[in-house]
Amino acid sequence: MAQALIELLQTKFADAVQETHAMRGDETVVVDPTRWLEIARCLRDDDQAQMSVLVDLTAVDFPDRDPRFEVVAHFHSLGLGHRLRLKAKVGKPDGSGAQIASLTSLWASANWLERECYDMLGVQFSGHPDLRRILLYPEFEGHPLRKDYPAHRTQPLVPYREAENIEKLPPFGPDEGMPFGRRWRDWVPEEDDADELLGGSKGQH
Repeated sequence: MAQALIELLQTKFADAVQETHAMRGDETVVVDPTRWLEIARCLRDDDQAQMSVLVDLTAVDFPDRDPRFEVVAHFHSLGLGHRLRLKAKVGKPDGSGAQIASLTSLWASANWLERECYDMLGVQFSGHPDLRRILLYPEFEGHPLRKDYPAHRTQPLVPYREAENIEKLPPFGPDEGMPFGRRWRDWVPEEDDADELLGGSKGQH
């Protein structure tokens, strides 16, 4: 059934379908990003498609490619039971120019999905009614799911507390939390710690 969707898009948007591929019944269509909203509207409204649900929307960073990002949306038809993945490639190699039309006018679920994609990867969604960070605070610099974001960088909203000659800081009691000075970024579990976290002796499941 999803193959029929590909043929539908190839017929209606012959100049906009850039690529199609499938693996084990999982069909994908790569389209011109300037036609993103128009094609998504067709998938929702056309009787052969009836994509009533936007299941997910995100992006993938390919820093060695031009365009750099792939915006990815997954659709599902409750009435017809088929699925389709739609992709569009945006952005320059330096990360700028990553912009595509918002789908919030078609699916309300796109609101938070696009905000997360903007927050984590920096993709701009034109026409979004409230495009701002959703997981990180406004002062956060950069986009942590980009491949060039330093993995060990920390940006605490409140500076780490420092103190001498104490084991713990409130609200931790003497037997709660991690030892003072061993922050999450420094902690590597010992073999016994890992065994305890797994709830038993080695080899038990």
